[in-house]
Amino acid sequence: TGFHPELTGRENIFVNGAILGMKRRDILKKFDEIVAFADVGPFIDTPVKRYSSGMQMRLAFAVAAHLDPEILLVDEVLAVGDAQFQRKCLNTMAETARSGRTVLFVSHQMNQIRKLCTTGLWLDRGRVALCGPAPQVISAYEEQFGGRSSTETARAGTDPQTTQFISWSRTGVDGEYANTV
Repeated sequence: TGFHPELTGRENIFVNGAILGMKRRDILKKFDEIVAFADVGPFIDTPVKRYSSGMQMRLAFAVAAHLDPEILLVDEVLAVGDAQFQRKCLNTMAETARSGRTVLFVSHQMNQIRKLCTTGLWLDRGRVALCGPAPQVISAYEEQFGGRSSTETARAGTDPQTTQFISWSRTGVDGEYANTV
């Protein structure tokens, strides 16, 4: 979603909706939901050039996600915003995927990819390094850049006085990957 910096948040919502082929009445139906999701209500009539980069990202994601696209392309949107906003984004992306629409999620955040994606595509210098089930691609990526994958277990050394890291995992109460340590 591209915004014109001189236009207000309100105006940019309508411009983006029109670009996506929506009618004004359809945008009006979703307008309050978009503004509430982005949490920019007091600033909606302020030119976007006055928004912080975080506010712009919040509004951009809210517009893109709430105007019912067939394909939702999300590139590092979760790099900004607080934990609550990130959860809202992940939930919205998951709902979009469950509804049968495509979510293309670009990120270096492996735990977020684990939560959202079923298929992974690892690009290395513009070339496909690996494509397949997300857990398999993530393990290969982590092994390449971290020395060993998060699922591997190191074996203890022969010296009984040596302490050695064995393994780690990040799971929440519900057994899903946790997004905080």
